[in-house]
This record gives sequence, C-alpha cells and structure tokens, in this order.
Amino acid sequence: MFRPRCGFRQKLVYIILNSVLYCSWSLGIFPFAYDTKQRRLHRSKWLIIYGIALSLGLLYLMLKQKKELESNETHLDVFLRNFVLQQISLLMGIVGVLTIITMYVRTFWRSRDLERIYNDIMGMEMRYFSSVTVECPKFDSYVIQKGLIVVGGVASTVLVHFGMPDQSLPLMNILVISLIKMGTFLLSIHFHLGVAFIFRFVWLINRELLCLVNYLRDQPTDSSERVRLLLQLYQRLMNLYQKLTECYDYQTVLMILNFLAANIIVCFYMIVYSISLSKMSFFVVLIMFPLALVNNFLDFWLTVSICELMEKTGQQTSMILKLYNDIEKLDMEMECIVSCTAFYLLNLNLIEIPFQISNFALFCSHRRFKFRHCKLFYVNREMGFQMLVTSVLYLLFLVQFDFMNL
Repeated sequence: MFRPRCGFRQKLVYIILNSVLYCSWSLGIFPFAYDTKQRRLHRSKWLIIYGIALSLGLLYLMLKQKKELESNETHLDVFLRNFVLQQISLLMGIVGVLTIITMYVRTFWRSRDLERIYNDIMGMEMRYFSSVTVECPKFDSYVIQKGLIVVGGVASTVLVHFGMPDQSLPLMNILVISLIKMGTFLLSIHFHLGVAFIFRFVWLINRELLCLVNYLRDQPTDSSERVRLLLQLYQRLMNLYQKLTECYDYQTVLMILNFLAANIIVCFYMIVYSISLSKMSFFVVLIMFPLALVNNFLDFWLTVSICELMEKTGQQTSMILKLYNDIEKLDMEMECIVSCTAFYLLNLNLIEIPFQISNFALFCSHRRFKFRHCKLFYVNREMGFQMLVTSVLYLLFLVQFDFMNL
C-alpha cells in the first residue's frame, strides 16, 4: 500500500506506516482488506466481526481483572490515604471505558465513509503524486514522531504498572491493558495520518504553483491546463479533509479530553505520593510518572501541531496565489480559473462573477483550513495553550479542594 523510498528517514517512515497498518489489522481496528489487483481498500465483514469480538473480549478481561482485584481487597496505599483520588481514579476508569467503546463503535459505524476517503487518498497518491520525487520533511518527521509516541505510550503503561509501589499485577493484566491502550492509540493515529497525507498533497501543490509563477512569466498560455488540474486537486483535498474531520470528530475530542484529564491525575498522584506518603523513589520521581506525563503531553501537542500545520499550509496557498498578480500577460482563461478557485476557498457559489486576480488573492488570504470538532472548538495552537492552562488551573483547584488530606 505504501511506496518505499530511498534514504534512512524515508525507509523509517515506510516501516512505521506498515507497522501501524499491520498492528491495526491484528487488533481488528482497521476493517478494510487491500485488493492488490485493483489497488483499493474494501470493507470486510469478517474483519469487522473479528474486531468487535476481539475488542469485547479485551474489555471483558479488563473489567473481570478489575473486579477480581477489588474482591481481593487489593488497594493502593495512595487510595487508602486519599479518598478523593480514589473516587477520581474510579471516575476516570469509567470515562476511559466509555471512550474506548465510543471510539470503536464510531469507527465501525463510519467504516463505509472511511473506505471512500482512504481510497480517494490512495487514488490521488497513485495517479497524481506517485511520480513526484520531492520529499516533504515535515510529513516524514511527523510520522516518525507519532510512531515513537505510540511506542512510548505502551512503554509508559508497562512501567506504571510494574513500578507502582506496593502493587504487583499479574502479567496477563498488564498485557490486556497494553493491548487496549495500543488499540486506542492506533485508532487516534488513523485520523492524524490521514491529515498528514492531505497536508503533504497540499504542500506539493503549493510547491508546483510556486514554480509555475516564474514559468508563466515567459509562457503564460502553456500551463493553464496544469494550473486547472492543480486547483481541481485542491478542491478535492478540501472535501476530503472536511469528510475526514466529520468521521473522527467524537474520537478526537474524547482522546484530547482523556489525555488532559490523565495529566491532571498523574500530577495529583505525584503530589499525594510525595507529600502524604513520602514514598517517592528515584524510579517513580524521574522515570515512571514523568514518562507518562510527557508522553500524554506530546501526543496531545502532536494532534494540535498537525492541524496547525494544515491551516498554515492553506494560508501559504493564498500567499502563493497573490504572486500571480505580478504576471501581466495572463490570458482570460487563466484569470477565470484563479478567480473561480478564490471563490471556492471562500465557500461561495458566485463562481461565474469575473473578479480580478488581485481581488481573489485578498479573499483567499481570509480563508483557511480549520479543524472544528463537533462544532465546539477549533484545533490550533491557541486552543492547545488554552487547554494546557485550564489543566493547570484544574490541578490547583483539586489541590485546594483536598488540601487538608494531603
């Protein structure tokens, strides 16, 4: 499915993408079979049944193990010392289970839409961008970082359960929890990789539009068809990003909220252990809790950064199109094409009105790729900073509320 490329970084990206694909198949969270002859994905009922059965089985084992631990009266010392932390952890467990169920159900429910989206992305890659030899460093670095985050997330889960003071969990418990967390990470990464591929296509279109500016200064009538094709591809990519965002709305919002809540709980754990119990060892202080905290923060920030990068790339398209104002010998056909594109970027239906190129560049500068999940908030760096500040405030409120028990 993925095209191998030369170079160490490119080969590493190829390995990570294939690892995500095969791990998703093995965990039953990618219900699509790949037809090598047609080079298309097909929704497989057997993979859906396998995914549902495996997911329900893992959830059942996790809840069963949790019940056995409670029946054996196995409690952490921190829970015996701080009742509020115990109740918050219980609430987070319930919310986490509901989040996992919602993510799985939502993904399987929208599998037909996802099939069309993934096939469109693959079709555009093979038909229009497979011959492009230019590499996109930001795309490669994002895929590598996201792959490392998945490995770090599973590793932090294992370390937390092995390194927790006064607690020894069976290996089966840790294996089940690790598989569930890996499946959740992979469900989240599907959306981010889809956005990354769309970003790469838009980046390549911007690069070619920039090269065409100099070419059209000398031969303004020879490249009108190529510009028309690039702008049609741009329109298709805008539609794909909107459909992809709609399919992963609830999953992305739930993952963001869970990671932020987990960071608050981890910080509160550290405060209770260090102040109330005074059991903070070197391993707990410098390895276990910081690794979980940093991993959750980096995963949240990578989610924000890819959306911010996509938005800035759309802005760059508007800035590049402004350079066409300097070309004095553009024919009427080229002017009509660019004007129509400007109106599409503005979501207007007045394509037939003959606006000048200078006007369309101004309009395009006010239109951006924006990720608005569940029509609640836009995902960008401003939102990311606001949520981080809110998390710190909630942690302070929690400490103040339970100050007498610390």
